[in-house]
Amino acid sequence: MPATLRPLILVAASPHANGAEFDDRSTSLSMAYTDAVLAAGGLPWIFPPTPDVAALRDALGRCDGLLLTGGDDIAAGLHRPDAGAALAAKCVGVDAGRDLFETALLGEWAQRPVPMLAVCRGLQVLNVALGGTLFVDVPSERPGDVRHNQTDRKDEPVHAVVVERGSLLARATGRRSLRVNSTHHQAVRDLAPGLRPVAIAPDGLVEAAEWADAGQRAWLVATQFHPERLAPRHAEFRRLFAAFVQACRKTR
Repeated sequence: MPATLRPLILVAASPHANGAEFDDRSTSLSMAYTDAVLAAGGLPWIFPPTPDVAALRDALGRCDGLLLTGGDDIAAGLHRPDAGAALAAKCVGVDAGRDLFETALLGEWAQRPVPMLAVCRGLQVLNVALGGTLFVDVPSERPGDVRHNQTDRKDEPVHAVVVERGSLLARATGRRSLRVNSTHHQAVRDLAPGLRPVAIAPDGLVEAAEWADAGQRAWLVATQFHPERLAPRHAEFRRLFAAFVQACRKTR
């Protein structure tokens, strides 16, 4: 790829029940993601939720990287079928179409792995797709001193995480500890085979994961926090996006 050509990064968007144009089902995405990709030198390609596997295969064959974005909960039946009705009912904003879209997208990505940054729900759906499980409802299943669903402070660092030495996250940010935002209702329970935790919250929840054998795989960092919302004011998160885009630049 010529140095002047921006790497093309597929950004997986979410569905929205009532769009701005005709008040019908629409594609939704915070511009914080695309702003962060553009600032780091990438070219974002906002991709709508679709179960069309052939289209997903075609898209992944054309792009240089993949960004999985945040959003509402994943259906408990996809990873905790024995959770029980009362616990499953605590899921918020489940959209079967989005669950299907991202599961299919990751299935195709597994056949052609390009560098990926997975954010919040992105970490969760990746973990589920690879065989892991989630806490369906963190407040009831994993109560602790850290309040993880602080959406009122979505652009602020609210708690610390410890970052594993030598991880891609540590190398990208230049930090062994970070202060991060926290806006999630679900979280990793059992980490999928093939992944390893590389950042941990004070209460023990997984805040980031990478391949266990990273040297043999495409670049992958999956974070429970939202680096795109912190990047405008915190250089370490801009460096994370820069490392991701650089990995994408090397894809072809």
